[in-house]
Amino acid sequence: MKENSQYKDLFYQALRIRLVEEKIIDLYPSDLIQSPVHLSIGQEAAAVGVCANLKKEDWIFINYRGHAFYLAKGAPMAEFFAELMGKQGGQSKGKAGSMHMASPEHGVMGASAVVGSTISHAVGSGLMSKIRKENKVFVTNFGDGALEQGVLHESLNFASLYKTPVLFLCEDNGLAVHSPKSERQSFSIDKLVSSYDIPYYEIQDGHDFMSVQDKSKEVIDFVRETQTPAFLKINTARYKEHVGPGEDFFAGYRSEDEINKWKNQDPLINDKESYDEFINQINIEIDEAVQFGIDSPLPDMEDLLSDV
Repeated sequence: MKENSQYKDLFYQALRIRLVEEKIIDLYPSDLIQSPVHLSIGQEAAAVGVCANLKKEDWIFINYRGHAFYLAKGAPMAEFFAELMGKQGGQSKGKAGSMHMASPEHGVMGASAVVGSTISHAVGSGLMSKIRKENKVFVTNFGDGALEQGVLHESLNFASLYKTPVLFLCEDNGLAVHSPKSERQSFSIDKLVSSYDIPYYEIQDGHDFMSVQDKSKEVIDFVRETQTPAFLKINTARYKEHVGPGEDFFAGYRSEDEINKWKNQDPLINDKESYDEFINQINIEIDEAVQFGIDSPLPDMEDLLSDV
């Protein structure tokens, strides 16, 4: 019964995220959304499974495809939509948009449009926390494209040397924009991480809520108890185009069959009973959040350079 309850809770949180992003797709042709969007549809289980094991005081540094982690960490949906609309009621008063979401009071410490650029922030914050003996966990979330960035290697080295309590969390959807790993990487990720003397963990099925939660708990507990770094790679799939609400199979770099293999094992598509149980409740929350964003005023001109 406990496992079923956990599954239901994870399903609810993941479906909530997916329906939010499907609402973004619906709104995108209008002029309500004021920034480009990188949707995490297909990758929700990673966010809910990991965040289920984080405490409110734990910090996570997300990337530009960060809607799922923002919501899974408990940040408010209404302010999320207001932020997308560039409104004063947004979490960052309309100045951040989709790619720079933050909610420090919920432990979401910010995102960046630059690949891998928040990784070192998590490592530095972890060092600060360790010096203060706070016993917190710091998560840096990035895609497999960031594995080719120098900042990741520098951060792995620093975290290993100074034993910072950081979880390096890689959502591996196999793509950096349009480039598959086979055309970009000559190295093995597990061997790369192990070369820095950091424990490496992997989840093969990033759609399996319970596997993600259970393995994430193991890894996060390790980081918290030892106050040392670890690396977790979650294999997953990005259903939509790199940026925007559409499909991109016409571009020729991947086939629809590849994504359909993932969709065939996606609980949010195939568990009709749970879907029907929660959809109305979630849609009510989404409609209220969207209306909050619509009703929020636009920023005044004199606010342009405030809070920066």
